[in-house]
Amino acid sequence: MDVVAGTDEGNQTRVQEFILKGFPGTWSFRMSLAVLFSVIYVLTIVGNTSIIALVRIHPQLHTPMYFFLCNLSFLEVWYTTACVPKAIAVVLGTSQTISFTVCLLQLFFLLSLGATECFLLAAMAYDRYLAICHPLRYSTLMSSTFSAQLALVSWLGGFLAISVLAALISRLSFCGPNVINHFICNIDSWIVLSCTDTRLVELATFIDSFIVVMVSCATTIVSYAFIISTILRIPSAQGWQKAFSTCSAHLTVVTLWYGSAIFIFVKPSAQSSLDLSKTVNIFNTMVTPLLNPFIYTLRNKEVKAALGKTVSGMLSGFKKASI
Repeated sequence: MDVVAGTDEGNQTRVQEFILKGFPGTWSFRMSLAVLFSVIYVLTIVGNTSIIALVRIHPQLHTPMYFFLCNLSFLEVWYTTACVPKAIAVVLGTSQTISFTVCLLQLFFLLSLGATECFLLAAMAYDRYLAICHPLRYSTLMSSTFSAQLALVSWLGGFLAISVLAALISRLSFCGPNVINHFICNIDSWIVLSCTDTRLVELATFIDSFIVVMVSCATTIVSYAFIISTILRIPSAQGWQKAFSTCSAHLTVVTLWYGSAIFIFVKPSAQSSLDLSKTVNIFNTMVTPLLNPFIYTLRNKEVKAALGKTVSGMLSGFKKASI
C-alpha cells in the first residue's frame, strides 16, 4: 500500500509516509528478534547510565579520560534510543509506517550522533596520547577547560557536519514506491526510492562521511602511532603493561566502531547490499553501544574498582536494612 498525500506541480503524487520493511520472516522469528532487541536496549541503557553514575559518584574518576567516557555513554543512550524502540515496533509489525518528517529527523539524529562519536573517539585518542607521551605536562595540557572544549567541539562538529547533507536530503522527492527495505531510515533507502536526481546527495554523502570518518580515524591512528612509539621506548615490561592498560579499552571500542562505520558510510553507491547493510546496522546501532560500557568496565582497573566499591556499599546497605 502506498501512502501518499499532495500533488506536485508536474501532476506527480508525493509520498508523505514510508513503510519500514524490517526483517521479513515467520512470527516466531520476528518475535525472537524483538525480544533480542529489547534485551540489548535495556542492557545498553543500564550499562551506559551506570558508567555515568560511577564517574559522578567516585572522585578518583573525575579526570578528562572519564569525562570523555561520560560523553560517549550519554551519546550511546540517545543513539540507541533514536532507532531501537522503533525497530522493535517494526519487527513486531505494530508500527511499520513512519512519516516523511519523522524519518528525516531519525536519519539526521543517527548520522549526527554517529559523526559526534567519531569526533569523541578522536578526542579520547588525543587524550591518551597526551597522558602517555607527555605525562609530566598532562594535567596542564589536558585541563578540565580544554577537555570540555574538545567535547563541545565534538558535539557541535558532529551535528554541523550533517546539517548540509540533511538539507540536501530533505529536498528529495518521492513519487513511487514507499517501502524502505530496512528497520530504520537510512540514506541508501532514500536514494533508491527517490524519483529525483540523487547524484548530488550521493556525492555529498560520500564526501561528508569521508571527511568525518577518515579525518577522525586519521587523528586516532596518528595518536596511537605516537603512543606505540613511546611505549616501545619503555625499558620494563611492567611499564609496557601499565601504558597499554590505559588505552586498551579505548582501542577496542575504536576498532569496533570504525570497522562498522566505514562499511556503512564510506561507499560511492547505494544501489545494492541493503540486506547486508541491515545486518551491519544492527552491529553499529545496537551491539557496539551495548559492548562499550562492558569493555571499559572489564578492561579498566579504575572503573572495576569503583564498580566493586559501589556494589559493596549497596550490599552493606541492604544487610543493614535487613537487620
